[in-house]
Amino acid sequence: MSTKKFNRYTITSALPYANGPVHIGHLAGVYIPADIYARYLRSKGEDVLFIGGSDEHGVPITIRAKKEGTTPQAIVDKYHGIISKSFQELGISFDIYSRTSKQVHFDTSQEFFTKLYENGKFIEQTTEQYFDEKANQFLADRYITGTCPKCGNENAYGDQCEKCGSTLSPTELINPKSTLSGAAPILKTTKHWYLPLDQYEPWLREWILEGHKEWKSNVYGQCKSWIDQGLQPRAVTRDLDWGVPVPLPNSEGKVLYVWFDAPIGYISATKDWASGLGDNPIARDWTVYWKNEDTKLVHFIGKDNIVFHCIIFPAMLKAEGSYILPENVPANEFLNLEGNKISTSRNWAVWLHEYLEEFRHKQDVLRYVLCANAPESKDNDFTWKDFQARNNNELVAIFGNFVNRAVVLTHKYFEGKVPATQDLQPIDLQLIEDLKKYPPQIAEAIENYHFREALALMIDLARTGNKYLAETEPWKLIKTDEKRVKTILNLSLQIAANLAIVCEPFLPFTAAKLNLQLGLSPNKWADAGNSNLLMNGTLLAEPTLLFDKIEDDAIAAQLQKLEQTKIDNDLANAVLAEAKPEIAFDDFGKMDIRVATILEAEKVPKTKKLLKIKLDTGLDQRTVVSGIAEHYEPENIIGQKVCLLANLAPREIKGIPSQGMILMAEGKDGKLSFITPADDKNNGACVN
Repeated sequence: MSTKKFNRYTITSALPYANGPVHIGHLAGVYIPADIYARYLRSKGEDVLFIGGSDEHGVPITIRAKKEGTTPQAIVDKYHGIISKSFQELGISFDIYSRTSKQVHFDTSQEFFTKLYENGKFIEQTTEQYFDEKANQFLADRYITGTCPKCGNENAYGDQCEKCGSTLSPTELINPKSTLSGAAPILKTTKHWYLPLDQYEPWLREWILEGHKEWKSNVYGQCKSWIDQGLQPRAVTRDLDWGVPVPLPNSEGKVLYVWFDAPIGYISATKDWASGLGDNPIARDWTVYWKNEDTKLVHFIGKDNIVFHCIIFPAMLKAEGSYILPENVPANEFLNLEGNKISTSRNWAVWLHEYLEEFRHKQDVLRYVLCANAPESKDNDFTWKDFQARNNNELVAIFGNFVNRAVVLTHKYFEGKVPATQDLQPIDLQLIEDLKKYPPQIAEAIENYHFREALALMIDLARTGNKYLAETEPWKLIKTDEKRVKTILNLSLQIAANLAIVCEPFLPFTAAKLNLQLGLSPNKWADAGNSNLLMNGTLLAEPTLLFDKIEDDAIAAQLQKLEQTKIDNDLANAVLAEAKPEIAFDDFGKMDIRVATILEAEKVPKTKKLLKIKLDTGLDQRTVVSGIAEHYEPENIIGQKVCLLANLAPREIKGIPSQGMILMAEGKDGKLSFITPADDKNNGACVN
């Protein structure tokens, strides 16, 4: 364990994929802990560079682009904007939020690769990889599906089975097929460059397993498992048309593998920050944050990125030779939502940009709850009921109530001016001693990456203030002992002033409001623990509530939103179901499929996927609820001929009786299309 002193800090947070918005799992796992750490260090007066940015390469980007029928560049432009705006509104205090599509990143990544290549750090190998002859391209692992050899799941990906969690290689899949064309791929030779991780295994064993035993147990344990299993060479290039081109002759169609170029994004973002452009008009020396031994490098990530940041990226830096290595990688586990794993593909998430719209001015409530529930040592669960309870029972009833009582009583009894202390009694002296203990305890917890513990200590300081007011009861003493009340309120306000300092890393918007209410300029961490932060006679602002209660209807709306997601997923699964088991002709004969015409169509309120459709079946007019709203505007399908499964048992969806099912076909891009008769059949015509 390192005991050296550092003159500056480089703090990185995992670069989110720009193929979708940020959700609460990302925040609890990475960005809120990183922001707390950066804000605390700045409050101490440390030289801090907090780096963020969008990861804009890799297969997930291309998959999203194909799904939405657009280009990868359009996808990353869209989601980089959403993500960066959301982070800013939540108060994530990046010094730079860059992106890997910038030229500075291309240049930095190619320079890094070239230096390793010229110094003989790579090995070149020709291997056989799956190739789609119809699409005329090599297939990334995620573009291959097949049957998992371990659990039999027929929809396993080429790199992982999401059903049993097994890590796979594409050649292990049974009956593989390309997701681009549906064809069975062939094996074809291709050349790539590999980082020989096995050569770094002895060094990694010494550096991590002997040199960093202080790392979190989940991080240390995963690293040990990987090293003990034996490391293998890992390709740093791949056949793809989206990414940083390989800077070598005769390498057209090859890019740097995203796991290789993404962590270099931290370095290119630092160059971006230091360039003297944009929001930072003064040019700086970027190298001190990456190449000076008195700089502490800390990576904040989720557990799915441990191997990349603890084994692979350090091996890359070691191979390059001029960079410092991370001192710590305090990775968190995963956050679940209402008892289920967060899933972006199933829309089972609380999206940050939607939260900021639906809970205006409650950024700190989300920051507080996600820190209090942070999955620091094991997976944890977010529930809307707990969100409400923590806001109402802790932020409102403890923190906000204490500050409000102290300020209101000061206005009521002393014209809003901070009164002077008189003779101190034992209870006052004990309060002053207790106050001194909190800042160093909170600091120690933060410096050891125990953010939940630090937050609990912060709220305990507010509890201490509440307890002091409850025990001294100044509202009763005012009639008989005004001097005593002056002391009580002075000390209570000093506690509030200290809260403004120690809560700032966690609740920056609240700290700003509290300083404004107390007439204070923001203080530094060194001032915390002082019982004389507020000068006698300071005029307080009019009292305002720091926090508001969250009512049941707001929580019910969020729970209903999640319930609708379940319904939408069920409908989507019904529409997009895989091939069914073989049936007898008699079973098919039971289905009454008829031609019908759409008469009316409208969106179902408070849903994203549902349309309420009125049909003329030739036999009657009936209503069907269909999950096609993301594919068709209701006004564009009036008069459309469709095929209807007419004898499907009625089902109530969102309170609307649905009588049948409109038959749809799904293309390889996920687009739904109506099944229609080739010529103009009459309504009611049977499909046999």
